[in-house]
Amino acid sequence: MPRARANGLELEYDTFGDPAGPPLVLVMGLGAQMITWEAGFCELLAGRGFHVVRFDNRDAGLSTWLDDLAAAELSAAGRADAPYLLSDFADDTVGLLDALGFAKAHVAGASMGGMIVQQLAIDHPDRLLSVTSIMSTTGDPAVGQISAAALATLTRPPAATREEAIEQSVVNFRTTGSPGYPATEDHLRHKATRAYDRAVHPAGTLRQTMAILASGDRTERLREVTLPTVVVHGDSDLMIDVSGGKATAAAIPGAELVVLPGMGHDLPEPLWPEIVDAIVRATARADG
Repeated sequence: MPRARANGLELEYDTFGDPAGPPLVLVMGLGAQMITWEAGFCELLAGRGFHVVRFDNRDAGLSTWLDDLAAAELSAAGRADAPYLLSDFADDTVGLLDALGFAKAHVAGASMGGMIVQQLAIDHPDRLLSVTSIMSTTGDPAVGQISAAALATLTRPPAATREEAIEQSVVNFRTTGSPGYPATEDHLRHKATRAYDRAVHPAGTLRQTMAILASGDRTERLREVTLPTVVVHGDSDLMIDVSGGKATAAAIPGAELVVLPGMGHDLPEPLWPEIVDAIVRATARADG
């Protein structure tokens, strides 16, 4: 796969669809790799005429790992000490647009990726055409809380072997996935195995977590966003409660809110058409 030099990093990416189509950049979440945007989902978007780009964020997948930075940690007062912030992820994405020759692009982000596209809309509105924030939140600690069950899956001791790591991922996926659209055991195990064998980088995930915590609440800045925006969230999300999506839509003037019954913290294939339609509605408003 190709790599782009962006913001002093190398970002692994790939593309789907006609390069002459309007660019749509997909931004993935905490510790997740670009392959979490499954190829079939990207192909659905490409079939709607977009030049689709997915990529690995810094400290994830096959993009640059920043292990030379200071360790990320929480202070005794609970303050996050982070070597970079969500604004740096946003700058990375702009660097990717530059490297690919995109003056402007539609963007869609999931989970932490939703936070990143929100930050993009705040910091770089002139580089965006539309925004779709999926299963994300504003950074306000009063909304979008994680459930006890999801938190327990994230705070287990690290796996010692490949087999343990894959099993932990399967349990995570099963716990936080969509109860209305349960994935098969084979699908979850395939997804976990593919991700582990492609790249595994717990230290990077910790730095990304601290970046989220240290970046704070975006609510007031989101009130200044004028870009066409759609917010998608599942009503059964245990990782980021649906209140996070509702707060995001309430903060951004004119944002459309789409709450999908039975959807958890994943992108189940039966809901791909509805999610794609939501993204397309945001892009159509930009065209209008």
